[in-house]
Amino acid sequence: MSQYKCIIFDCDGVLIDSESIAIGVLVDMANGLGANMDFKESLINFKGKSLNSCMAIISDLLGKPIGNDFERDYRVLSFEKFENEVKPIKGIKEVLKNLEVPFCVASSGPVNKIKLNLEVTGLLPFFGNNIFSCYTIQKWKPEPDVFLWAAQTMGFSTNDCLVVEDSLSGVKAAINGGFDVFGYTEHDYKDELKTLATYTFDSMDKFLDMI
Repeated sequence: MSQYKCIIFDCDGVLIDSESIAIGVLVDMANGLGANMDFKESLINFKGKSLNSCMAIISDLLGKPIGNDFERDYRVLSFEKFENEVKPIKGIKEVLKNLEVPFCVASSGPVNKIKLNLEVTGLLPFFGNNIFSCYTIQKWKPEPDVFLWAAQTMGFSTNDCLVVEDSLSGVKAAINGGFDVFGYTEHDYKDELKTLATYTFDSMDKFLDMI
């Protein structure tokens, strides 16, 4: 039996393999404005950051505001890409099928994005209404609020919950909230999680044995 009573999953990079798609759209749009960004470098620099933070970086590179339509256009283009290209993280369906404790998702993305990606990848039925978005409470990682909200709503204390994250800001958010946090390192390009997370793992096949 798991030592934890509830598992709180991040979404992008933990449940679904979407970050490269999202960052690719951002880079294409930014380069269309003259930013001259490199995709591989942007994967590292944008990983785990909120859209607002990414847009601020692009504005700094351009030396000017990116325009009021940028976020709207990004949502349209990225949603189209998600519907056609997003995949579940390898092994995550077996994890969710075999978990014997309650679980939920707590993500920096807006609710409609989370639901779209979970639906496209066949994961939405596992979560039902147990979906928590930073946009709903307007608090962003590395602030811990979305994890604290998720734990409270699920009916568990911080000590009862495990957070699963793949980004530095997400791991810091969990630590700031007093949670144990497992760092999923398949795409930990800068090897940042090992020194902070409670434990790290690089394959979902290992997760159930770890808890």
